Amino acid sequence: MVLANPICSAAMSTTVDFGAERVSPGEKTRRVAGVFDAVSHRYDLMNDVMSLGSHRLMKRAAVEMARLRAGKRVLDLAGGTGDVAAVAARQVGEAGEVVLADINGAMLDAGRAKLLNKGLAGVRLVHADAAALPFDSGAFDAVLVAFGVRNFTDKAGGLREMARVLKPGGVAVVLEFAKVRQPLLSCAYDAFKSAWPLIGRAVVGDAAPYRYLVESIAEHPGQREFCEMMTAAGFQEVEYHDLIGGAAAIHRGCK
Repeated sequence: MVLANPICSAAMSTTVDFGAERVSPGEKTRRVAGVFDAVSHRYDLMNDVMSLGSHRLMKRAAVEMARLRAGKRVLDLAGGTGDVAAVAARQVGEAGEVVLADINGAMLDAGRAKLLNKGLAGVRLVHADAAALPFDSGAFDAVLVAFGVRNFTDKAGGLREMARVLKPGGVAVVLEFAKVRQPLLSCAYDAFKSAWPLIGRAVVGDAAPYRYLVESIAEHPGQREFCEMMTAAGFQEVEYHDLIGGAAAIHRGCK
């Protein structure tokens, strides 16, 4: 496995969302790093608790939508502890390549350990900013992001970089929290989310990262708006598929 040097994104002139706050781009990058430094040691456990285990099924569904085949090159961007990378690696086989990229070193360390335990030492790890990826244009057949786009300091820039590193005909698949449109389900989901900071304090010892999580879900664009963002970034045939009534959604676009 290779750990490359981090690449910083170009300075942005406007404020960006950090949960319910508006902060400078640099401040968001710093605070998001703090969030994941705080939770990396219990990240997988909290995902299981908060989603009742469903995040694993959703990630598998996202990988399936990429329609990977043996020999393909795949980027798992903001890949954290490597759940998506592990599924993709088994699909592309030894003839293919999977790169797990993340801006947070603690998450990459956790991902490295988990992938080694799964016997997937061939996955390459790269420390990288989504808005300034250290890869050649047209390097990958597929780019996958699972629950990571909300944390991009520059969401539009990250989407443009995803399009740049894809080969012509390549596919991008983004799994992310979304908007529940059915009122009763939305109320129940909001009540469920309100418990996450308390659970975070009990399991991780810190409620703040999970308050940010709940706020960041509220601030993230809805499904149709995110489709428009992908189209503006250069993707074609953009579509989305709701999961659990819109609590999450898988977006897919082609280069």
